[in-house]
Amino acid sequence: MSTSRVDEPDGAPRSVRDELAALCTRTDTWPRVPWHRTLDPATARRSAVLVLFGVLDSVPAHARAAAVPRDVDVLLTRRSDTVGHHPGQVSFPGGGIDPGDDGPVGAALREAREETGLDPSGVEVLGSLPALPVAVSNNLVTPVLAWWARPSAVAAADPAETVHVFRVPVADLLDPALRRTSTLTRGGTTYRGPAFLVDGHVVWGFTAHVLDGLFDALGWTQPWDAARTVAIAT
Repeated sequence: MSTSRVDEPDGAPRSVRDELAALCTRTDTWPRVPWHRTLDPATARRSAVLVLFGVLDSVPAHARAAAVPRDVDVLLTRRSDTVGHHPGQVSFPGGGIDPGDDGPVGAALREAREETGLDPSGVEVLGSLPALPVAVSNNLVTPVLAWWARPSAVAAADPAETVHVFRVPVADLLDPALRRTSTLTRGGTTYRGPAFLVDGHVVWGFTAHVLDGLFDALGWTQPWDAARTVAIAT
């Protein structure tokens, strides 16, 4: 299995896992949103998502990225078209923090197991990032960064909630040819944000914002043409 390393300028090896773990201790670059301006703190639902990176040997990336090895991937799901919030969207596994959960980490692992069938014992939690608001569903969402130390089989465990589970090479997400700016028009206002074209899907919204913020903070982003857009139909 690949050691999934990149090289520092002085030639010293640095693992992608270590880069992700170090990001959880930083406060300088992660996008900070004044969530109190977009959410009511008295009613906002606390949620968490599992941003799970690992090494995928069987499906190499289509693209090459200097920042990461070709076999590093991230776990994504596609939500059912019938769920109440964000139907049909590509997302990280996750959901609301229940009273019995051990905070955001416990919620992220529980939801990932329920949605994808993964074995949490093979997941190494690296840390959590500051929570971000999702105003449309009144959620304050904590991204939990993790490394898949011992990958297990995954699939859509509950078709009423999740219809597709897939692992995407990070190098493909970083490919400038697959990057877009999403445009969504609601109530006469057009909203713009980052987007990725992967595996026949458009990744946009909260998930794309998290990936975009991670890649920027880690210094992995490659120059891409933000003038290339993709319209989101809802």
